[in-house]
Amino acid sequence: MNATRSTQDLQAADAAHFLHPFTDFQGLARKGSRIITRADNIYLWDSEGHQILDAMSGLWCVNVGYGQQALVDAAARQMQQLPFYNAFFQTATPPAIELAELLSQVTPPQFQHVFFTGSGSEGNDTVVRMVRRYWQVLGQPQRQVIISRHNAYHGSTMAGASLGGMSGMHEQGGLPIPNIVHIDQPYWVQHGRQMTPAEFGIVAARWLEERILAIGPDKVAAFIGEPVQGAGGVIIPPETYWPEVQRICDKYGILLVSDEVICGFGRTGHWFGCERFGFRPDLMTFAKGVTSGYIPLGGVMVGERVARVLIDQGGEFEHGFTYSGHPVACAVALANIRLIQQQRLVEHVHDDVGPYLAKAFESLAEHALVGTAETCGLMGALLLVKDKATLTPFDPAVSIGMVCRGHCFANGLIMRAVGDRMIIAPPLVITRAQIDEMVALIRRCLDLTLADARSAGWL
Repeated sequence: MNATRSTQDLQAADAAHFLHPFTDFQGLARKGSRIITRADNIYLWDSEGHQILDAMSGLWCVNVGYGQQALVDAAARQMQQLPFYNAFFQTATPPAIELAELLSQVTPPQFQHVFFTGSGSEGNDTVVRMVRRYWQVLGQPQRQVIISRHNAYHGSTMAGASLGGMSGMHEQGGLPIPNIVHIDQPYWVQHGRQMTPAEFGIVAARWLEERILAIGPDKVAAFIGEPVQGAGGVIIPPETYWPEVQRICDKYGILLVSDEVICGFGRTGHWFGCERFGFRPDLMTFAKGVTSGYIPLGGVMVGERVARVLIDQGGEFEHGFTYSGHPVACAVALANIRLIQQQRLVEHVHDDVGPYLAKAFESLAEHALVGTAETCGLMGALLLVKDKATLTPFDPAVSIGMVCRGHCFANGLIMRAVGDRMIIAPPLVITRAQIDEMVALIRRCLDLTLADARSAGWL
């Protein structure tokens, strides 16, 4: 930060010129934004010098943590040699080629081709175009419908937001676009408490089959889902859910798309979430963790079922972006993936800190405000409830999650609130000692929230 500019000066300039994403502009201008000035490992510092433990990895993306010099050096070297060239006009650059090659090695074996984008949102737009083109080439252009889930998040472009199931996003902009429909999410607390989680997983998956039959199997192109719904509140499906979804997709011949923007590159303790839950997608969207957020990059891994049709029969695919395969972004991704491999971060999550976090969250489940405590690798969610025994929720007007989030920020912790679910996704480099530190901060913030609830008469 320019040392001559105070926090107040920066906040004023921010309010005057910077329109933030997913923000009430007027409300933020009154309050003033938090100015983050530096970061290292799993910590941030703001312009007032406060240290903050980043339990959200930026925005689910800083998998290797902050301050990794290898990524900085990779960007600098590439910018000096070739800062940009496009992938149009039958042209390629070495970093894009080498990254495509490396991705084919770390992703499941059905993936040997990649289409690069600048973000996960662009990746999911690409999925819509690619899925429909696939069926068109096969002589089935009527297969237009893509099925997604309520409360899913697949980006904020027109197609990405349509694929997502966020009602607030749909209300602004006349969404979803045609031929995108939604089924309920596999959230046991909301939909399945009269069943065991295993029973509910089968029931929730069969909502997909019911919708396919209602639409007509000959009109359905694909089903898309996040292995774990991230921005929807870390909704972890029962173990029975994804294998049954796979069976249904196979039965009706529809394409299966795994949105791995959040779950990919080690977050679940596997390279990709589809491997954790045992299903075989035909297409796989990625972003965020591919560069650990150091520079924007996204893409779609294209399984051979789709790739062979597009390559062998499809002719020109009329789709792409200026920054598809950007050489600097690809160079950083190469360095990032190699670092994940060298530091064995996927194994670190699977064998060490993932199980350790699960036990730590079991201890938080004892708190008076916590109804459920769930983890999957280095993702976790606490459901805040008015009554533990019955999982009775608070009055929505209370916004108990936002109350808790306020205490988190005030006590040096970034923890996200999604309704009444408090969620985390810390960097994969986190240690057991840092998990202890994080959980102690969470417990303190829960205690402060409980005190607020009692004093306000919400309990």
